[in-house]
Amino acid sequence: MVKAIALFSGGLDSMLAAAVVRSQNIDVLCLTFETPFFNAKKAQAAAQQISLPLIVENITAEHLVMLKSPRYGYGKNLNPCIDCHTLMLKIAGKKMEETGADFIITGEVLGQRPMSQGKQSLFVVAKNSGYADYILRPLSAQLLEPIKAEREGKIDRAQLLAISGRGRKSQMQLAADFGIKDYAPPAGGCLLTDVMFTRRLRDLFTHNEDKTIRDIELLKYGRHFRIGDNYKIIVGRNSADNDTLQSLTTNDDHVLFMADFPGPQVIIPYGGDTDVLLTAAALCVRYSDAPPDGEAKVIYQKGDNLAEISVQAAAKEDCEHWII
Repeated sequence: MVKAIALFSGGLDSMLAAAVVRSQNIDVLCLTFETPFFNAKKAQAAAQQISLPLIVENITAEHLVMLKSPRYGYGKNLNPCIDCHTLMLKIAGKKMEETGADFIITGEVLGQRPMSQGKQSLFVVAKNSGYADYILRPLSAQLLEPIKAEREGKIDRAQLLAISGRGRKSQMQLAADFGIKDYAPPAGGCLLTDVMFTRRLRDLFTHNEDKTIRDIELLKYGRHFRIGDNYKIIVGRNSADNDTLQSLTTNDDHVLFMADFPGPQVIIPYGGDTDVLLTAAALCVRYSDAPPDGEAKVIYQKGDNLAEISVQAAAKEDCEHWII
């Protein structure tokens, strides 16, 4: 039986691409990826809806190497879409070889995204992946050169599609034809397109502080303040942030919290000197329920060692200057 590996995001286009190929009695196995910047939840729900098996692979190590030095640069924020997709197709190609599949499916639509899905970009991604003659874009296949599986008759090119452009009417009609009723809106889901997150990530890379995956996870929570070149302070925004920050702390961190008033969880990743501790304590008071005037007590901890300090709240202008 002919087999295919579907590069599967869980968006409508990837669902349709897999469904189109499966309709030709081809065995389809979906493959999705996860990193600190995107997860597999949407793909898992979508694969279940259309009753296709799904493999989830964590590609964090390879993705971080690519992210720090993408050959084709970044999009609007810190999203290296062309290099990212090339990496995914390389991994999908290896999975194709491991499983004995005949080709790879993607849900790309010609011209849907001007920067990453123009004909030239699709060609570059396919070529650089090393599997150009094995990558089938079923939704736009009739507008592209036939791949090996088409030439060998393993899939009928006449039953593939010729969708192009940014409109969604053709896909929505196709979804109705396949009985696909529940699908996510296009785009979204990747933190590398988020302005706030990418600002923090750039700061982390600039200061060589991405020692562990935990340091990237911390970027998703709280307020972040840069204190000089060597220290960062993270202040929880709410109880959910506080709980998550607490779960992400290590014995190397300084952790601060209010002694007498409700307030945030504050972390100095990998600890800080006396001046930074005072600053972190002042930020803790600033974002607590302590009275705005006068000093308040803050408890700070590193490992099993606890101590207390009394400070005034940080000035608003200082907070605005430090915040990332």
